[in-house]
Amino acid sequence: MSLRIYHTSDLHDHCGFVPRMRALRDERPGLLFDCGDALRGSQTVYHRNEPIIGEIDAAGYDAQAIGNREFHYLYPLLRARAAKMEHPLVCSNLVDTKGRPLPFVPSLTLEASLDSAGATLGMTRIHVLGLLIMQYPVGSLWEKVFGWRFLDPWDAVEAYVERVGRGEMLLVLSHVGLSLDRKLAARVPRIDLILGGHSHDTLFQPEVVNGVPIVHAGPYGQYVSRTELGYDAANRRFAIEDFELVPLLGAP
Repeated sequence: MSLRIYHTSDLHDHCGFVPRMRALRDERPGLLFDCGDALRGSQTVYHRNEPIIGEIDAAGYDAQAIGNREFHYLYPLLRARAAKMEHPLVCSNLVDTKGRPLPFVPSLTLEASLDSAGATLGMTRIHVLGLLIMQYPVGSLWEKVFGWRFLDPWDAVEAYVERVGRGEMLLVLSHVGLSLDRKLAARVPRIDLILGGHSHDTLFQPEVVNGVPIVHAGPYGQYVSRTELGYDAANRRFAIEDFELVPLLGAP
């Protein structure tokens, strides 16, 4: 029984991938995620028009992590960005100390089919968490000014682990960079898969730390990762059965 997941990261407004992405998923259906930094803007610069948002929605992404280009220190501008997106934004380590309604979800649970030889054999739940690179430490003056508190990635994920049932997947959409992804995997071995971004690393094979696979597809939409996972009943977790970085934009 297998589950297929696609992912991109750090698109940085590189558009034109929708036909190719849709063709890939029509041929081999699977969930599609992005790990942040798709926009031109940043935590200090706001553009009213971000063309990449329409591309992401047209491609049919299931969810996107907040990168530092989606984030904004000013609450109304982050809320305005999120309001333009049809897909969910997920961020699990960003807390609003002022109690305002969050313009993103701290976690997301999806139902996905487990397939074998083209037949659907069952369903499973996928618990999706998102991580944003920390902009300042807890207790900083900036936290008091802007109201945003950044939790360490492992603390945010560990707090969720007990909610994940046997036979269910814990998937992390990470925008903290490869070095912190390694630390996260070492600290939280219950994670089934880390899809990463922020550091612009391109890994042509997953890197495994403490039994946790880490996937980085590289920046600018050159590649989309395609990860096939099967459920390993003996170890009570999902394991990678097949993997490929598939050319998307500008890759040979």
